[in-house]
Amino acid sequence: MSEQKLFTRDFTLVLIGQIISLFGNAILRFALPLYLLRQTGSSTLYGVVTACSFLPMIVFSLAGGVIADRVNKRNIMVVLDFTTAGIIFVYYLLYGLLSLVPLLIVVLMLLYGIAGAYQPAVQASIPVLLSRDNILKGNSAINAVNTLANLIGPILGGVLFGLWGLAPVLILSIVCFTASAIMEIFIHIPFIRPDRKTKFWPVLKTDLKHSVFYLRKEKPVFIRVVILLALFNLVLSSVMVVGIPVMVVNILQMNDLFLGIAQASLGLGGILGGVLGGILSDKLKLRSTYLYLLLCAAAAAIMGIALFPFMLPLVGYIIICVMSIVTMAAATLFTVQLCAAIQRQTPQALIGKIMAFVMTVSNCASPIGQAFYGVLFDISAAMPYLILFGAGTIAFIISLFSRKTFTNLEEQESTIQDKQTE
Repeated sequence: MSEQKLFTRDFTLVLIGQIISLFGNAILRFALPLYLLRQTGSSTLYGVVTACSFLPMIVFSLAGGVIADRVNKRNIMVVLDFTTAGIIFVYYLLYGLLSLVPLLIVVLMLLYGIAGAYQPAVQASIPVLLSRDNILKGNSAINAVNTLANLIGPILGGVLFGLWGLAPVLILSIVCFTASAIMEIFIHIPFIRPDRKTKFWPVLKTDLKHSVFYLRKEKPVFIRVVILLALFNLVLSSVMVVGIPVMVVNILQMNDLFLGIAQASLGLGGILGGVLGGILSDKLKLRSTYLYLLLCAAAAAIMGIALFPFMLPLVGYIIICVMSIVTMAAATLFTVQLCAAIQRQTPQALIGKIMAFVMTVSNCASPIGQAFYGVLFDISAAMPYLILFGAGTIAFIISLFSRKTFTNLEEQESTIQDKQTE
């Protein structure tokens, strides 16, 4: 593999697999919660179900990080995609026969759990397949194709769901996951098989212990980053996850296609952020990443204007879509920089576990926030804009406090680079 080459055969196959798999995931994660919201009309129930389904992602992300460092990453992707296709097939057979809410909770929990175990394998494969100089561009490409799937998925999901209901969405997602799994069989990711004599759970406990020890002794700045991200997810990310469907469907009374376009706006913003991340990879500075969080907070507060009583629904909807693009573009720029920094500063044997730790702990607060905002949107039905204003203001303050941490992270990376050039 040439050090300067980004789109190698295997990395390109990983990208294509991500597009197909995450396209199936995108239409599912659009259609299943929407089906619940349409059937019940309850923001509280929507928030609680979303929160419950998010919990397995937290648990399986940690296990996925350990597995990603000890099992062939290609095999992880193949097995999990085939498993997802099987779960959706079973749900296709059962939906309409069993109670709606319990069945949806179980299926969404399984899907989010698999996603939690899947992503550490993808993240850990990037430094193995690419040279150090291409890691940031590789992360930008991964984020770009992920958000491309999230752009197309909700629009197509909105059309299919609006015209024919849930069944064609389920069938299409089964096809996507099966196709992705078959294609991923042909990926070659360098892998050294560890000793298999030890059992998984003791290994999991030991590996996590080593990861925590490494973070405490070598990289306490990573812990500070994780805490800041957890607070940001609690306050802002959660209100976006719950708020956009509730605002579009319940408050503005838009149809399924409009919700699909609103959700796709997030994907469009992600693509924009991913492209900018690749183009500006040599100019982006870690110490400036807090500005992206500030922009996300401001966009969420502006989104509250869309819910003013005197605002025309269509105008309010346009504001939501535009601010969704801005928010996701800024969030993606932030994510690709942060992931690349962690990957560059972490020993290769620990990358999967450390990435899993960062993703898992930073997302721990999300279920709490999602359940809280679901209840809050029902309680504050007369003045929902106050929810967005409040979330944006608190997130803005958190972003300002994060500046020193990201400056410290950049300084540590500069120290590592200086040592490597000596």
